[in-house]
Order: sequence, then structure tokens, then C-alpha cells
Amino acid sequence: MLLAIDIGNSHIVLGCLNGDTITKTLRIVTDTKKTEDQYAAEIKGIFDFSGVDCRGFGGAIIASVVPPVTSALRRAVKRLTGISPLMVGAGIKTGLNIHIEDASELGADAVCVSVAALAKYGAPCAVIDLGTATKILVLDHSGTYIGGAIAPGVAISADALTSRASLLPSVSLDAPKRAISGVTAEAMKSGIVFGAAAMVDGMLRRFKAELGMPLRAVATGGIAPSIIPHCAEKITLDENLILDGLRLIYEKNRK
Repeated sequence: MLLAIDIGNSHIVLGCLNGDTITKTLRIVTDTKKTEDQYAAEIKGIFDFSGVDCRGFGGAIIASVVPPVTSALRRAVKRLTGISPLMVGAGIKTGLNIHIEDASELGADAVCVSVAALAKYGAPCAVIDLGTATKILVLDHSGTYIGGAIAPGVAISADALTSRASLLPSVSLDAPKRAISGVTAEAMKSGIVFGAAAMVDGMLRRFKAELGMPLRAVATGGIAPSIIPHCAEKITLDENLILDGLRLIYEKNRK
């Protein structure tokens, strides 16, 4: 069994994979102040609660966009599983051709979801990753990563709105029944949810125009289920895309 870990800015996703089947997906909160001991205890606790044997893994791989957490979590995983995790980063084989000005700027998460999207959906393809940030990544007709766009995440935007406007309440990311509303909370939901969906639609149309060709679209990330169903463009929702990418990269690099 493979332990695939995605260290994101908000959450750490722990995926247990048996071959290409994801048997369990567990989440803990990312905290840059936690020590190796704290992460080891937390992961052991959630594994025990979920019936996962820490010593039952044959391999492990980590993708991280939070450097202060990476070392502590890597050591915690080694203590719990007895395995030194493979790290997605410089020197690792991914099979992804990257054509941007500075390839080192591309995050490990973007590499993983691009590898998985290319393998599962082909090219050309746009990958919409709706998490702490909203990232739309583009693979051209040859499957080469050529760049994309980055915007503030939906939750970050909503938090900024309520923190900077004292009369506006905090709202959930549930879509309202109508785009036009005379109720403040519902009007905020309209702007946040439908506005994010419209942004995704608009960026996809711009990308298609720049490329001059049709573009498949796949969406992933924790906030994607709240936004993608309200998009007008045809977009496939794949919540486990990064775990599939981690598995594919692990398979390319295991001895």
C-alpha cells in the first residue's frame, strides 16, 4: 500500500492507495508551529481511528507547498511507517515537460495534478485547482505545461470581504437559489459562489482563444465541489487528482 501525502496551505491530505485504488482519504490541519512529535501523534491517532496500520505501507511520497512543515512531517512519517518518503521536487522523474521561464517556481502540487490530468484526460487540458489559491494550469496540445493563472482563493476572498466590511456577515459557500437577491447574506453567496464560477468560465474562454483550440477542463481542490457545478463550461470534477498524480510519480521513481 502507498501513502501519498499532499501538504497544502490549509490542510494536509493523507491518501492510502492500493494500486490505483484510493482506499482512504484523511485530512489534518496544516500548522507551521507543530513539531515532528506532534505530527507523528496526530497522524498515528487518525490512522488508529480509521483502522489504518502505520506499518502496512510499502512506500510513501510527499508533495508540499509549505516548506516549514515539510521536514517535520517527513520525519514523522519515517517514524510511523519505517519508510523514508519520496519528495516531489528537483531531481525527481515526473514525465512532465515544463516550458515556463523558471521551472523551479512551479509548485509540487501543480506538478502532481498536471501529471494526473495528462494521464487521465489527455491534452490539451486546463486544470482548475480550487484551494487556498485558485490556480488554473494549462497543458498544450503536446502535453507540455505552459503556464496559467493564479487568483485569490474563494475562501480567502470571502474572509477578506467580511473582515474589511464591518456590516457584512460571514456566510457559507452554499449557492443561493437566485443570482439576484435582496437579502444581504444571499447576495454575498451569489457574488462569492457564482462570481467564482463566472471567473473560471471566463478564464477558460480566454485560454481557448489564446490557444486557438478546444480545451478539456478538469477541476480539483477542496473548494471545487462548491463552485464547479455552477460553471457554464464543461468541467470534470476530480477531487482526488493530486493523489493520482502522487501515485503516478511514485511509480516512475520507485526502484
